Amino acid sequence: MKSSISDPKVSDMTEEVLYETAEDDIRRPPYDAASFAAQHLSSWQSLAAVIDHTLLKPEATRMQVENLCDEAIRYRFACAMVNPVWVSTAASLLAGTGISVGVVIGFPLGASLPSTLRQEALALTKLGARDVDMVMSVSQLKSGDFKAVARTIRGVAEVTHERQAVLKVILETCLLTVEEKLRAAEIVLESGADYLKTSTGFSTGGATVADVALLRGVAGGQCGVKASGGIRTLAEARAMLEAGASRIGASASVKMVRELGAE
Repeated sequence: MKSSISDPKVSDMTEEVLYETAEDDIRRPPYDAASFAAQHLSSWQSLAAVIDHTLLKPEATRMQVENLCDEAIRYRFACAMVNPVWVSTAASLLAGTGISVGVVIGFPLGASLPSTLRQEALALTKLGARDVDMVMSVSQLKSGDFKAVARTIRGVAEVTHERQAVLKVILETCLLTVEEKLRAAEIVLESGADYLKTSTGFSTGGATVADVALLRGVAGGQCGVKASGGIRTLAEARAMLEAGASRIGASASVKMVRELGAE
């Protein structure tokens, strides 16, 4: 597919956004991707600490969720990421282990009402979720309704932070143009989220090195960047970390840490 960046109008828009981003970078703390990657690739335990061990298939069973949590405990992953219906189960299994429960909301379309997202965030954090990954409203962003996108994210951020939880916002980068990715990243930062996240893994594409680098270029050291969608090997995880990811979302987590020496 030909990139819309070839359109002169789009190119001018992108240069404008990049200029604004460059100005913001002066104020934002720097981020040393090379050092972070080297540290977290030094052992399988260090890598596991930045992986969200994920099971979001609609057909996932209780037994599979239990297995996910067992693996999260065994390998000390950052969190066990599940669908809302399994949060209470995961919270019970992970209680006292130090492993967080992660959950998705507005998933995978990002088409929920703002009030629904806030209610989900509140209910699920009360059940024990400590990582909340919400899908941004791609349709509103593409419609140019940036204020609505920001209000929605800000509302969810307020709820999650009041509950001492972390908010990651999924941009679904495969559906966005370059200037839309830049604009979305700025909105997420200004709205108080803790992470920019690339993908749901349920759309037309997943994380790319280029998108991770772009998001880290906007974020600097102000917030985290989570790469997710299609990351299945140690080599792919390494590339994402070296590009600027500070968290990896994957269902092939065990395979990746075993490639680095875990048993």
